[in-house]
Amino acid sequence: MTKAVFTTKVTPSYKDLPERRYHFPRTYLNYVQQTIGDYIVYYEPRRSSAELSSRGGRQAYFAAARVESVIEDGTLADHFFAIIDGASYLDFDTAVPFLDHDEYYESALRMMAVPTRVHSAEQCVLFRMMSSIGY
Repeated sequence: MTKAVFTTKVTPSYKDLPERRYHFPRTYLNYVQQTIGDYIVYYEPRRSSAELSSRGGRQAYFAAARVESVIEDGTLADHFFAIIDGASYLDFDTAVPFLDHDEYYESALRMMAVPTRVHSAEQCVLFRMMSSIGY
């Protein structure tokens, strides 16, 4: 079962290396710990870097992987790594768009009444739990 979406940019501001690790702040620790042993889906937002004006990201889900464990980042306080099972990492043959014909794949996003809130979620959320994905 897929438990979460991990967002990572083309040029991440964190120390992400999707096939090996996902870097995140303490804010998300409890959520990420819930994904240990399960699969997550990676999402690439519109912003390609930490620069607010950056563009070029595909706005698409591009890979899946299983979270093996969570460890502390020994060099940056209050940050952690989700360690990815490298053998489980799978790039999708075709990236799956965030929005397809005015429909969102994530059910929680489909239920949002205000489209601008979905746009904000797309750009601002580093990590989110999933209840379901698909049509």
